[in-house]
Amino acid sequence: MSQIKFGTDGWRAAIAEDYTFENVRIVTQAVAEWFKTTERAQKGMIVGYDTRFASEHFAAATAEVLAANEIHVRLTDNFLPTPALSYAIIEQQAGAGVMITASHNPATDNGYKVKPYYGGSASPEIIAQIEQRLGQTPPKRLSLAQAKTQGLVETFDGTAGYLQQLARIVDLEAIRQSELSIIADPMYGTGQGFYPKLLSPGTVSVAQINGERNPIFPGMHNPEPIAKNLGKLMNLMRDTQSDLGIANDGDADRVGIVDENGRFVNQLEVFGLLALYLLEVKKERGLIVKSLSTTSMVDKLGQLYNVPVFETPVGFKNIAPKMMTENAIIGGEESGGFAFRGHIPERDGVLSGLFIAEMMLKLGKTASGLLEFLFEKVGPHFYDRTDLTFDQAKRAQILERIKAHPPQDLAGDKVVKIRDDDGFKYYSQDGSWLLIRFSGTEPIMRVYTETTAQEKVQRILEQGRALTGI
Repeated sequence: MSQIKFGTDGWRAAIAEDYTFENVRIVTQAVAEWFKTTERAQKGMIVGYDTRFASEHFAAATAEVLAANEIHVRLTDNFLPTPALSYAIIEQQAGAGVMITASHNPATDNGYKVKPYYGGSASPEIIAQIEQRLGQTPPKRLSLAQAKTQGLVETFDGTAGYLQQLARIVDLEAIRQSELSIIADPMYGTGQGFYPKLLSPGTVSVAQINGERNPIFPGMHNPEPIAKNLGKLMNLMRDTQSDLGIANDGDADRVGIVDENGRFVNQLEVFGLLALYLLEVKKERGLIVKSLSTTSMVDKLGQLYNVPVFETPVGFKNIAPKMMTENAIIGGEESGGFAFRGHIPERDGVLSGLFIAEMMLKLGKTASGLLEFLFEKVGPHFYDRTDLTFDQAKRAQILERIKAHPPQDLAGDKVVKIRDDDGFKYYSQDGSWLLIRFSGTEPIMRVYTETTAQEKVQRILEQGRALTGI
């Protein structure tokens, strides 16, 4: 067994290198053994998959091992978004679920997400229990055909209930009967077809690009909805004078927004917009949960609307439990993943895109006008991120270097607070921050900053890079 290690949201690895049928079965055996210790083991599990290479076959292998462990499995009959799988767990009162996906990773990878009964990311405690069982018992296996004959595996449409849920949350009819022109980019992933299906028929115009299954994700390094991967969408928005561009990552739990001018609205700005919409338009009140790598704009909104804001380590496995215990109105992270009260404690990129469209209609503003409205409330904020590759053998050395040389200022403004429980985050007097952190899913180090002056962004990022010595 090669090394299997869960990151911030599941296990991901290179196909045929570490991500093999053998290892998927080893992981599933450990999941089965953990699951059978829970109170919900008799409720069975749901298994779904994305559009990556062989995902449906890895899902079938997962179902075979679960069935051999006498766990009833409902296997989705097609690929689907991760939030659809999460909702199906809740709707069908299943005990847990598995999603075969590597989310936004490059085409060479695949992955494995465990979703407990509440439909969110598995907690660190659950992941620890699964990892402890890895390789302890040889994987059991019952062929899919036999499992179906014995009633241990059944297939179902995993999206029907999810579509109905979105219709309950969003004023779809208002969007359908609007004059908005929307371009959707599912990035060859599981979000394909959702916006046309949800918003038809009506006067709204919904076009789609990259809307077929293509596991190599041509034209992009990886299916992550960030500016460097959305050139086609950004150019189309400019050329067609459309109103709103919505992109979703490979498993549609993240969102990327492009305005009518072809400008990418970054993930921190989108978090600020979504929080503002819930507070200002929908009049919701309650805790806002954010990861430490995302925007301080929600802290300012919290002060304006008198709601608390709580900052967690990176990963929805940390955000979701806080959302559930405190009934938070929204949880979000820098990657463009946002969860909402009354839905699932899990990121939903499709719902996030619909909320932005609904916000435009309710406020009578363009996409760029929404951002101006946000900045009127909290002031302008500027963000960027640099990803650095490094020699894994030097990881400890890099960590020691960062610990030994904390910055005294960020672009000239005094550092007033340091947090080191998940990477190293430095907060300056003017509200700027710098975060240096190893990725939990990829062999890279990320350097992030958000500041109140555009000219400071690259200066602070360069400070961060210099601290790492890379």
